Amino acid sequence: MEAARAAGEVGVKYFQRGLEVTLKADRSPVTQADREAEQVIVEILGRAFPRHGFLGEELGARGSKDVRWIVDPIDGTRNFVRGIPIWAVLIALEEHGEITAGVILNPVSGELYTARRGKGAFLGGERLRVSEVSSLDKATLVHASLGLLRQGGHWDGFVRLVDATDRHRGFGDYMCYTVVAAGKAEIAVEAPDLKPWDLAPLKLLVEEAGGRFTDFAGTPSIYSGTALATNGRLHDAALALLR
Repeated sequence: MEAARAAGEVGVKYFQRGLEVTLKADRSPVTQADREAEQVIVEILGRAFPRHGFLGEELGARGSKDVRWIVDPIDGTRNFVRGIPIWAVLIALEEHGEITAGVILNPVSGELYTARRGKGAFLGGERLRVSEVSSLDKATLVHASLGLLRQGGHWDGFVRLVDATDRHRGFGDYMCYTVVAAGKAEIAVEAPDLKPWDLAPLKLLVEEAGGRFTDFAGTPSIYSGTALATNGRLHDAALALLR
């Protein structure tokens, strides 16, 4: 939490200031704010846990792979550079392949989501629970970029899911998963080419709120490039339609 707040202060300092934006090899944007925020996280956690490794969006992998912090200093950089206040600092602890702790902080709104394996998911001090909606025709579906879903070859499955559900919203990025964890939506889909730092704390948040998180093949992984998060009750039905 301390590291997330420090990184958030860096991000807010640059937010809406007309930052210079550089495109990475995959055409995704990166700013000076991303780099500085990740460096702050690495410094704070590195002092506290000198034996832990890191996997970060901007600074890459270093140190132990068995126990490491997975970091996205600004999830939602496209929103960030356009002045849209839907972006967050994402930090997760991975121990021997399992995410065991996570923090999601929107520095603009002040919303702080936390989760510990076996200890629950929280927004501030309030425990989060997924919804009890059990039929697709009453479900709200949230998604990220429609263009990416089409380009990734998932369009037909996505349209089947749209046709089967009640309402649809395109929040994108971290917010897809936090609204599912908070019981405000039932299904979130995102693809393709997602990275582990895009998903690590969000997977744990959804699971600790009572939901389910897998890729489009049904595997509970943050490493395969696709993501489906649900309230659990609708997961198998959503997977079937995506397939």
